[in-house]
Amino acid sequence: MRRLLFIAICALAFIAPAAHAQEKVLRYAFPIAETGFDPPQLSDLYSRIITANIFDALYGYDYLARPAKVRPVLAEALPEVSPDYKTFTVRMRRGIYFADDPAFGGRKREVTAQDVVYTIKRVMDPAVRSPQVSSWAEDGILGLADLRTKAKDAPFDYNSEIPGLRALDRYTVQFKLAEPRPRFVMTLADPGIGGIVAREVVEKYGDKIMEHPVGTGPFMLKEWRRSSKIVLVRNPGYREVYYDAEPNPKDPESVRIAAMMKGKRLPMIDRVEISIIDDPQPRWLSFLNREHELMERLPENFATHAIPNNRIAPNLAKLGIQMERVPLSDIRLLYFSMTHPVVGGYTPEKVALRRAVALAMNADEEARLAMRGQAMIAQGFVMPNTASFDPDFRSEMGTFDKAKAIALLDMFGYVDKDGDGWRDLPDGKPLVLVYDTLSAADYRERDEVMKKNLDAIGIKLELRIGKWPEQLRSSRAGKLMMWGYGLSASSPNSGPVLAMGYSKQVGGQNHSRFSNKKFDELYERIQLMPDGAERDALIKEAQRILIAYMPIKVRVHRIGTDLMQPWLIGYKRHPNAREFWQYVDIDTTKLPTKK
Repeated sequence: MRRLLFIAICALAFIAPAAHAQEKVLRYAFPIAETGFDPPQLSDLYSRIITANIFDALYGYDYLARPAKVRPVLAEALPEVSPDYKTFTVRMRRGIYFADDPAFGGRKREVTAQDVVYTIKRVMDPAVRSPQVSSWAEDGILGLADLRTKAKDAPFDYNSEIPGLRALDRYTVQFKLAEPRPRFVMTLADPGIGGIVAREVVEKYGDKIMEHPVGTGPFMLKEWRRSSKIVLVRNPGYREVYYDAEPNPKDPESVRIAAMMKGKRLPMIDRVEISIIDDPQPRWLSFLNREHELMERLPENFATHAIPNNRIAPNLAKLGIQMERVPLSDIRLLYFSMTHPVVGGYTPEKVALRRAVALAMNADEEARLAMRGQAMIAQGFVMPNTASFDPDFRSEMGTFDKAKAIALLDMFGYVDKDGDGWRDLPDGKPLVLVYDTLSAADYRERDEVMKKNLDAIGIKLELRIGKWPEQLRSSRAGKLMMWGYGLSASSPNSGPVLAMGYSKQVGGQNHSRFSNKKFDELYERIQLMPDGAERDALIKEAQRILIAYMPIKVRVHRIGTDLMQPWLIGYKRHPNAREFWQYVDIDTTKLPTKK
């Protein structure tokens, strides 16, 4: 008896340290509210960050490789690709399971090729109202668009076999495409919107599926207070995955991180807490007060104090705060609705109005003053860190020319006809531009620059304040005159951004509702071509059409400055991937002592 008691005491002593181990928590804030957590229903960045860490796609990106490198996730290897880039065969890993959920009736549920087929078909179901329909249709999976067409007169048929999307066996899925798609694997590498879902979960939760994400990824949703707080915890059933990355040998910091982290089991943290703080000041103060581990994208308003001359401020350096500063794969833009009677249309006077507004906007002033140097002037649509980005490309998109703007307006009859100091439309009616925006301080500063620029050429601008999710819905429905937002690349492919001008993406990525036959032809050709000089030339030609008609004014490419507390280790911003949580760790020995 005494021997058994001794063994029991020893066992308790052995497990005690683990029982009292300090929880590793990553806390940071989103500046814009989420919309939900069902991958096919999403297009906004912040919801996609959450789902990218809950769900897995067939592929993802090496966390440290630069340029970006696709790697297998649910797949066991890169796809087998036919010489004509029309057939992609993917063999999946075995023994990967969805997180436990009542939808599975108490059994472990393995992810299979049929789940991939179901997930992609679901995008085309009209009941889902996915903003990704056009994107998947463009990839030309044989028979996929037909499923949606048939669903106009009957319920969507998930069980219908189609030639372009088949589970060859339990662990093999094959894609057959109507046209060559050299970069199709990148379509399969975004878990934020392409994460694999289980049919039982979707059917169990129905209209509440946005609240019940169940994936195979490293984290699970624990708590959600809409537009306020999102809490995720480590998935206890997550498979054995160990840190392994291929850093660019010319990047010493990435090499250091890879050596430090190699072989650690993922994820390394236990919990992630996301706050929604749309005003930059409280977001910044939360970081300074050590309530957050990460200040993702330092608000421009505080750049002068936090990173003078783009170097970490001495007072922050003394606290051990670290900095990561890189050009983002993104654009910040505003669009004109091409169907709006004031700013839309293709006649010369309408084109002249949009071009005049664009020429009057001083992007350098916006980047240098309003954004405190945390941006660079955009000359076109192609984003930094993507294959076709040309840092030497110059165009009217990046030109500030007040005199030319005034000359265009005068030439086409936009003059002050009633003597009130503001220009009128050629027919004598008032010319008033209405721009939907947000109330946050960083938005206000950028909007003030724009308003000052338009005041200077006699154009009245009204700023209409609202909430981002509602503005997104209104924009897709074509109800806004002008709206501004940011767009980030989810892959190193330069072509997808041009979907903003593709007529078949109206209601999706094409918020401006622009339509041009020549542009559509170029866009479709670009999708078929391998990377190279010929494709780059067509991308520039397509850009020039958008620049000439100016349905969209691309303003800047942002520069992301992320600040990290000294106990957050291993962080490195990836130009495309969102699922960084699993690759960072918390050094609990450096955590501040709680008072």
